[in-house]
Amino acid sequence: MELSKRLGVAFHDISLLHTALVHTSYANEAPGRVENNERLEFLGDAVLELASSTYLYTHFSKLPEGELTRTRASIVCSASLAKIAARLGLGDYLLLGHGEEMSGGRTRTTNLEDTFEAVLGAVYLDQGWDVARDYAMRELASAFANVQRGEAIKDYKTTLQELVQKDPDAVITYVELEATGPDHCKHYVFAVEINGKEQGRGEGASKKEAEQGAAKDALARWKKRMKK
Repeated sequence: MELSKRLGVAFHDISLLHTALVHTSYANEAPGRVENNERLEFLGDAVLELASSTYLYTHFSKLPEGELTRTRASIVCSASLAKIAARLGLGDYLLLGHGEEMSGGRTRTTNLEDTFEAVLGAVYLDQGWDVARDYAMRELASAFANVQRGEAIKDYKTTLQELVQKDPDAVITYVELEATGPDHCKHYVFAVEINGKEQGRGEGASKKEAEQGAAKDALARWKKRMKK
């Protein structure tokens, strides 16, 4: 299979890679029972977390636990994984339902992120831990290089949480304000509240993306207040 060659992984069971490319919208519209990629995505997410955590623990020996967590979050965030998936051309191979296809599903950040994780899950089941770990680290190499240069993609939620935790009595909450559109093309709006008072808003194609936007907005407002 062309994609297998592009990934640099010689699959023993190519059906695993095929399943990794099946979006839920396609499975729902296909006649008969067709397995989607959500279970492989779940597995790939766990592989990704362990692989990146092990690398950080080994190569960044001076970073405390909090910094390790924040750095890992920046490396495996939606934007980073979607960028990898786009570079691999995974969107071109996705099997999508009609509605998802027509609404731009091949380039949607959440779809690309989920597909990369599903592919990693497929690599793990087919090739085992060592190959899956090495593959994950190969694809994440540029992200780790960015971290070493201090250019990691920001995890705004973690940054805001660390800022808020300076006040032991402060409570941070993310509140869903809107969820519009069909299931295959949702649009979310979230607010972030500190001690019940709204501090920022964000929106996106996933709850995670909207929450990050809200945290980013709250941090920007905080910086403006500090400059006054």
